[in-house]
Amino acid sequence: MTNAASSESGPDILSHRQARQSRPGSRGLLSIVIPCHNEEEVIESTHRRLVAALPSTGMDFEILYIDDGSRDRTLDRLEAIAAGDPRATVIELSRNFGQQSAMSAGLARARGDAVVIIDADLQDPPEVIPEMVECWRCGADVAYGRRRSRDGETWFKLVTASCFHRFFASLVPYPIPVDTGDFKLLDRAVVDAVCGLPEKRRYLRSLVAWTGFRQEPVWYDRHARPAGETKYSTRKLIRLAIDAVMLSSDTPLRAAWWAAGVLATVGVGCTLSACLMPTSDGTLVAGIAAVVTLAGAIQTSAVAIVGEYVVRTYREVQGRPSWVVKRTIEGDSAAGAGHADHHGSRAA
Repeated sequence: MTNAASSESGPDILSHRQARQSRPGSRGLLSIVIPCHNEEEVIESTHRRLVAALPSTGMDFEILYIDDGSRDRTLDRLEAIAAGDPRATVIELSRNFGQQSAMSAGLARARGDAVVIIDADLQDPPEVIPEMVECWRCGADVAYGRRRSRDGETWFKLVTASCFHRFFASLVPYPIPVDTGDFKLLDRAVVDAVCGLPEKRRYLRSLVAWTGFRQEPVWYDRHARPAGETKYSTRKLIRLAIDAVMLSSDTPLRAAWWAAGVLATVGVGCTLSACLMPTSDGTLVAGIAAVVTLAGAIQTSAVAIVGEYVVRTYREVQGRPSWVVKRTIEGDSAAGAGHADHHGSRAA
């Protein structure tokens, strides 16, 4: 994949650009990466819609299904799909590593000139992919799906998602699009750059934006899930949001300094008031208690924030792979080639 480069310049992607001066106007290879976790009710419909929509791109294509530790019959149905379609490949992970790791495993395996990431639940319509390919041919390195509407979701989720996207974009020190998810097309150079990054705990929306390539939106209407249930509970969404902020921004850590400054100002003000203004004993005690309580809360929050960064640093130092492949089932071969992939987030 990426060539070794100096620590100052990062992954070398220029050699790839020099080798391919223009993008294929026709043919070329398009890779579709689909993370799957307990999607037995919808996965066959997903495949049918993909193979119906992709020929209009004018490219050859491969479809990579990454089974992320499904506990239902998703893997059985994926095996049947691979047995009947040589363009489909199933990558079975040894357990549930999470969506970010599953997508990273797919990117590491993808061979295409362009790679599309799309969920298996059909909320992001495959029929938008040809428009993304056209945007890519016009010069965009990343063609990301931007949602005009989101059917089938509660007002609470719509409001909180919109607020988080904007809050997150304000914390990250580089441009990152809002009202988007993981549905996007990446040029080969972007895929190589992302796969060449060393971190193990990943948030791909941030990593793709960090690479700094040209990004263009493709507007679409997000559909309601036709079958099954969302795999992201409120708890998982909160955990993903925390990871997104902690892995992409040092603003929370710096906020502790601002809080300390505010606390110091309040403390000095309360001290001057207590010294210069006559007050009752009860008021004075209440003021002291308020300041002490506020100080304790801010100190505890600061320690917790530092702890979050320390834990993430520890995970990176451990050097464990982000995923382990239990088995790969090549298209038109239901038996598959069983092997373990211990490269994790590094491209094989």
